[in-house]
Amino acid sequence: MWLARIAALPVLAWTLGLIWFSLTLPGPAPLAVKSDGVVVLTGGAGRFRRGLAVVEAGAARRMLVSGVGEKTSRRQLAAAFGVATRRLRSTDLGYEAVDTRSNAEETARWVAKHAYKSIRLVTSAGHMRRARLELSRVLPPHVKVLSDAVPSEPKAPGLAFEYSKWLLRRGALLAGAA
Repeated sequence: MWLARIAALPVLAWTLGLIWFSLTLPGPAPLAVKSDGVVVLTGGAGRFRRGLAVVEAGAARRMLVSGVGEKTSRRQLAAAFGVATRRLRSTDLGYEAVDTRSNAEETARWVAKHAYKSIRLVTSAGHMRRARLELSRVLPPHVKVLSDAVPSEPKAPGLAFEYSKWLLRRGALLAGAA
């Protein structure tokens, strides 16, 4: 019986962690809070529009859309979202990222190129912790990152998967496996 209890401890810890993860999902940041740039990670609904709203509100000077398809142009992006191409003048398209780690590396190069001291990170609420974890690995400590999560209706399996990926990556970084 005691062996079953010991075996249940990791499951209980993971479940309690998932509950914490779910209840503390970040939300959008106020547009009144300014940053040098805004970084939009592709992959979810509402992210690009939020980044565009940030730039147009004057809350950031430039936007990086990290992880776009290699043949995607500003014109195609504008058409896909039904906006005028001129609205994307201060938008840089990042073609190198294929996952969260490479999003962070692409972002770090963009931040260094523009000598930014602060960025606003736009991604889904469930993805925010892992994206910030990856950014903390590659950005200089003086660069401030403001979380600007796009609200979503995460389903339990997706949220559990994102929580597990965050836990595993956090463990790997703590163990020194970058």
